[in-house]
Amino acid sequence: MGSMHTGLEDRARDIDRLAEYFAERARGGVGLIVTGGYAPNRTGWLLPFAAQMTSASDVRRHRRITDAVQAFDGKILLQILHAGRYAYHPFSVSASSAKAPINPFRPRRLSGRGTLKAIDDFVRCARLARDAGYDGVEIMGSEGYLLNQFLAPRTNKRTDAWGGTASKRQRFPVEIDAKRAIKQGTELAARL
Repeated sequence: MGSMHTGLEDRARDIDRLAEYFAERARGGVGLIVTGGYAPNRTGWLLPFAAQMTSASDVRRHRRITDAVQAFDGKILLQILHAGRYAYHPFSVSASSAKAPINPFRPRRLSGRGTLKAIDDFVRCARLARDAGYDGVEIMGSEGYLLNQFLAPRTNKRTDAWGGTASKRQRFPVEIDAKRAIKQGTELAARL
């Protein structure tokens, strides 16, 4: 079952309804479910106070979802989605400060340091998803969201190490994946 936003992701009080929604699909035979998008940090919210996976309290809440799905032998992935310039709030960020035509808010251009912090936030979000019992993560890199904004020359007007050539524009998503893999490998080695 591909990712779709139900509206239940955005309010903590709806977590049990969301768990039952996913459990019903697992009960019906869906083998793999991908959640709606969860932001790795506040700037990645789609809307103010939208779905996020950033803390231990999020992990505890999400255990209700993963337990409900896995009770029926289903697998579930958390989709990590950073809205970038599509965020409908004044804290939005992007590769460049190019305003999206569908949004009244102009994003702030991530600094080099801010870009590294965003990478760390994606990695932390993936680790928290694992701690919450998710079977994996899907990192949303399409449809114009933040990873895509770094990749596309139309939205990435940078001339530093994060923009310009295709390989520099690819650096942001590649480093998210590499750092996540290194972190997970290190944690796995420590457990062995």
